[in-house]
Amino acid sequence: MTPKTYKEIQLANRPEGTPTKDDFAFVEKEIGSPGEGEVLLKTLYLSVDPYMRGRMRDVKSYVAPFQLNEAISGGVLAEVIESNSDLLQKGDIVNGTLDWAEYSIAKADKVQKVDPTVAPITTRLGILGLTGLTAYFGLLDIGKPQPGETVVVSGAGGAVGSVVGQIAKLKGARAVGIAGSQEKIDYLINELGFDAAVNYKADGFKEDLKKALPDGVDVYFDNVGGEVSDEVIWQLNRNARVVVCGTISSYNKPGGDIGPRIQWKFITTSSMMKGFTLGDYAADFKTGATDLGKWLQEGKLKYEETIVEGFENTPEAFFGLFEGTNLGKQLVKVADPDFAKL
Repeated sequence: MTPKTYKEIQLANRPEGTPTKDDFAFVEKEIGSPGEGEVLLKTLYLSVDPYMRGRMRDVKSYVAPFQLNEAISGGVLAEVIESNSDLLQKGDIVNGTLDWAEYSIAKADKVQKVDPTVAPITTRLGILGLTGLTAYFGLLDIGKPQPGETVVVSGAGGAVGSVVGQIAKLKGARAVGIAGSQEKIDYLINELGFDAAVNYKADGFKEDLKKALPDGVDVYFDNVGGEVSDEVIWQLNRNARVVVCGTISSYNKPGGDIGPRIQWKFITTSSMMKGFTLGDYAADFKTGATDLGKWLQEGKLKYEETIVEGFENTPEAFFGLFEGTNLGKQLVKVADPDFAKL
């Protein structure tokens, strides 16, 4: 039986530096009824992602900032509890950009129906969703790895980086990962087939990185920025391509990020650095999703998920992104379905 109230997570403060529990507020609200063309949804899983930290700042960016005292939103998997639309029926599983809330009402044409028989539904928030597509388009459209080239990935143990390295291998390139624990190093090499991996937290990181790059760097997929990227950039080969996906090392620095001057390296090597957001490729999502789904079914792609249980633990799951506690995609399991058979 559907309860009368639910909780949502609102942004209570704009964090200065590393976010804390005080920046989030759990607010109780009454569950309404879906209007014409709408559905009532019960949240099953929600995604926490590094880009959300940027939306907590009141600055102009490629996406509007979260508003204070309003619900935070992101990727969500949900079950249709009540439908007032011909597009969806009770028990359907959907995903979309929804509030961090236990229940929500949405337009039926603004969410996507998920077929739970194709792959586990959580893949739609990870390898078959926005993170997989980010890896796909960033690497293949900007990085353009060629057989025999060296592709370096920072944040390689995360949801995007782990897919980048595997696609690089599919394209015949040599994949080198950078991660922050021995567990992740072992996973990248032994499970995902990376040719080498380096722990950036190790005392000998600079030397280890050079040893892992005897032929330099042709493509660098950057999820981290900061000092890690400084070291990789010094190893760029002629005509190298740097794909800038994220700079998680600087997200919680209130005073901004300071680093070396790198322009000369791009001049002397005729290299290119290009940033992107996934929205740049919206028109081609179907192509990317088709390829990712095919590779996953063929066993050419693997994935890992770190799932935190309980809606009340969502802030802790978010904090873990910046501490590097997650392996693969970070998710929060909110509830089991009432009607769907998964």
